[in-house]
Amino acid sequence: MTKVLTRTNSNSEFGLPIKVVQFGEGNFLRAFADWMIDILNEKAGYNAGVAVVQPIEHGLVNILEQQDGLYHLLMRGLSDGKVKNEKRLITCIQRTINPFTDLNAFFELAKGANLSIIISNTTEAGIGFDPDDTPGEHKLAKTFPGKLTQLLLKRYQFFDGSASAGLGIIPCELIDRNGDKLKHAVLQYAGLWKLPAGFTNWINDSNYFANTLVDRIVTGYPREEIEQITEDLGYQDQLVVSSEVFHLWIIEAPDELQKLFPAHKFGLNVRYVKDQTPYRTRKVRILNGAHTSMVAVGMLAGLVTVKETIEHPVVGPFIKSLIFEEIIPTINLPKEELDNFANEVIERFMNPFIRHELQSISLNSISKFKVRVLPSILDFIEQKNLAPVRLCTAFASLIRLYRMGARGRGILSDDSKYLEFFCSLEECEDEQEQILRVLSNQDMWGQDLSQNHLLKEAVIKAFNILDPDSVEQSIEAIQPA
Repeated sequence: MTKVLTRTNSNSEFGLPIKVVQFGEGNFLRAFADWMIDILNEKAGYNAGVAVVQPIEHGLVNILEQQDGLYHLLMRGLSDGKVKNEKRLITCIQRTINPFTDLNAFFELAKGANLSIIISNTTEAGIGFDPDDTPGEHKLAKTFPGKLTQLLLKRYQFFDGSASAGLGIIPCELIDRNGDKLKHAVLQYAGLWKLPAGFTNWINDSNYFANTLVDRIVTGYPREEIEQITEDLGYQDQLVVSSEVFHLWIIEAPDELQKLFPAHKFGLNVRYVKDQTPYRTRKVRILNGAHTSMVAVGMLAGLVTVKETIEHPVVGPFIKSLIFEEIIPTINLPKEELDNFANEVIERFMNPFIRHELQSISLNSISKFKVRVLPSILDFIEQKNLAPVRLCTAFASLIRLYRMGARGRGILSDDSKYLEFFCSLEECEDEQEQILRVLSNQDMWGQDLSQNHLLKEAVIKAFNILDPDSVEQSIEAIQPA
């Protein structure tokens, strides 16, 4: 039987002081934040140990504990056009705590003299306030912000409200203004639980909540390759995690937090900024917008994966032109910076180690298109008094795909009210009238898009040219001269 990965057989010792408490033990944090901390320990003498807190009742800390907090990260993809395939043993996790079975160990973390950072990734639903979450002093709160409030209260009490005991709090949940929302929830609990005014003042004055944007595709446990990986390692690692090479962490926070977590200084793609909004817009419009735009066009063309789509001789150049000529001009950041990011995105799309299927990205395409693509269309029209032909073609392709799905010719997964709406269009034989009904559906788009003359005409024109049986020729006919 193959032995399990431990500190003994990997020549890795415990001993790092706990500087980071991490809520979450899932694939993303282990392939992103813990990897960065490991790099900082090696290159910058950060000397930071991580204590991982399991945020939900059933999690992975028992397996982490069996492996003494160790696991391997496989980073694979393209970097500057070259294939990169790296393996790293991550050693920074020093403690694992399940607060559902050991509440005292969780509370003891608050007393750590070296503790300076709290990191979290508890899913998008994890940051919220529940007025029924009233655990009292000897019971664990239900929500993550409730648990965090308990930990911060214990620290405030143990250090008598000392300003020097304040922490930098860096959430990674994928919601806008995540730090602001987490702080707001903590303060709500302070009010609900009638905690001392001094505690509220300490939260406001001595703790630093960051708003963040994180970006790295983490594909998780490489199940299909694990036998070979185990043979190569010589022991069993139950927590191997695989990711792409690209990583980006945008942190909007005061200077005090930069001193506590100086990740931006040592070659990592970490940026402290005064306002993360343009960077969020950049990611949503270029990366996510390109994904959503290529779904309908690629699926109509019979393509299956992102890699296949971006490398296609017709659809690939169409998507690239859509990014550089129609999305980038709508974003308020330096063009060179945007072009560099876009080239990185395209390289990520071509990653030979990731099979990203268009079908999986197509889930809930209506709401995704509204958030990721429609703002680029509207901003382009406002700025140039001209319709972005390719983005409007993607819009027309989306309508065609949903109409085909309504006729049973496609596999779509979306809100039932949207699917029922497209089925109802069959009552009208006039295709132009069908498109007008789609564009005027305010429940879908939050506004009546049929009133935007340039958008309406461009979508109708593209729709009329698009032939599901010869999408490639249609795209070539639609492309601007």
